[in-house]
Amino acid sequence: MEHYELAPGLTISRIVTGLWQVADLERDGRSLDHEAAVAALAPYAAAGLTTFDMADHYGSSEVIAGDFRRGHQGELQLLTKWVPSPGPVTALRVREAVERGLERLQIESIDLLQFHAWSYPDPAYLDCLFHLEELRREGLIRYLGLTNFDTAHLRIVLESGVRVVSNQVSFSLLDRRPQSGMLELCRARGVGLLVYGTLAGGFLTERYLGAPRPDPEALETWSQMKYLRFVDAAGGWERLQALLRTLSEVAERLGVSIANLACRYVLQQPAVAGVIVGARLSVSEHIEENLKVLDFALDDASLAELDEAAAELLPIPGDCGDEYRRPPYLTASGDLSHHFDEMPPPYEVRRADGSRRAWALSGTVWEDLAGFSRAVRDGRRISVSGTTATHRDRVIGGNDSAAQARFVIDKLEGAIQSLGGSLADVVRTRVYVPERGDWEAVARAHGERFREILPANTLVRAELVGDQYLVEMEAEALLSED
Repeated sequence: MEHYELAPGLTISRIVTGLWQVADLERDGRSLDHEAAVAALAPYAAAGLTTFDMADHYGSSEVIAGDFRRGHQGELQLLTKWVPSPGPVTALRVREAVERGLERLQIESIDLLQFHAWSYPDPAYLDCLFHLEELRREGLIRYLGLTNFDTAHLRIVLESGVRVVSNQVSFSLLDRRPQSGMLELCRARGVGLLVYGTLAGGFLTERYLGAPRPDPEALETWSQMKYLRFVDAAGGWERLQALLRTLSEVAERLGVSIANLACRYVLQQPAVAGVIVGARLSVSEHIEENLKVLDFALDDASLAELDEAAAELLPIPGDCGDEYRRPPYLTASGDLSHHFDEMPPPYEVRRADGSRRAWALSGTVWEDLAGFSRAVRDGRRISVSGTTATHRDRVIGGNDSAAQARFVIDKLEGAIQSLGGSLADVVRTRVYVPERGDWEAVARAHGERFREILPANTLVRAELVGDQYLVEMEAEALLSED
């Protein structure tokens, strides 16, 4: 049995049993036989698959796992998530969420709490992480992880002093976004990747080899609905069939199944701590099949053959987790309506009676001290003040100029969004760096976000107020006529 030391004292199974399908089994008012679901976890633990992954919104998954743990004599690793709705948070709200998880799981300290953020332009996600870090130091959480964070924002979190040991993301032969920077960052910083979607909702199995494209309206599970969108984004059903044919040839040569092969490919990638395989409790079990993934390894030639086949697919858009933050929304419903009702503006907005002006305030110490707003809108024009990597009274991004620059651009975007615009409306940016050696890293960060927008830009070397700041930016946006 393969294991992975995710953190000191926290060793997990390389095959993690995912309980997200509990929510699917309980949707539309359906109820799951609780006792049967609890009992269904026993064969997994007996087979050595002692790590279970769940979340506060996966139906009754935490309660099921908690009741199983209470009657289980051996060691278990219970990993869960907190996925708050968008908007401001308080320390009390964060504590209540953690205590709710502790109560459901019937434990005194959560092994790994993984946090999801819906919007990077809203810095409330950092408030959540800082509060969670306090609870970790208090002992309510053993370790803190992330879920669906992209590479840039994982770096921001790490450089800002939050102790993170894992990031959970989608990764498969169909969706290879982690290979574009995430694996490298995680390996360099000692962060373990927990990966899901490895079988793409079952589409990377023999069941769909040679089969016609299923009718989206006839799909039975949320997982199938979601990953058919991934298939379409990767180039469509015929490209999937070509990949499956290669997988079938390699699997037959090695004497394993396509599912085994797809999981093993991901499991052998650097920094991957574990592959999360979903379980439909009391409905279908694949324990023996899952265990076979640990009985073989892929040689370099086989890995290269799979890489070559996967390269014929179109890349899934964006970075890890972008399917939850920007179109195309590759979710079961095709949007975010089943996750939350509305996305509030990132910053406070003030308006004066009789004036067409509006002001966005980010709440930093500098705004109050010097009497200015983060941004002001006058008609169609939005002007954003010189912005550093400050959130409230903290510097974000540490001593990493690129991390600071990325957070600064998030703040620019948040201010513009709050006043009714978007980053695509930006027509001018000005960038200031105090150290000549930082210009390229900052320019590249600017290029990542503005490459398709192409605003007018000026970058100059200038001394900034505050030795901790490595970059400052300002922006101008012009909204369309309508």
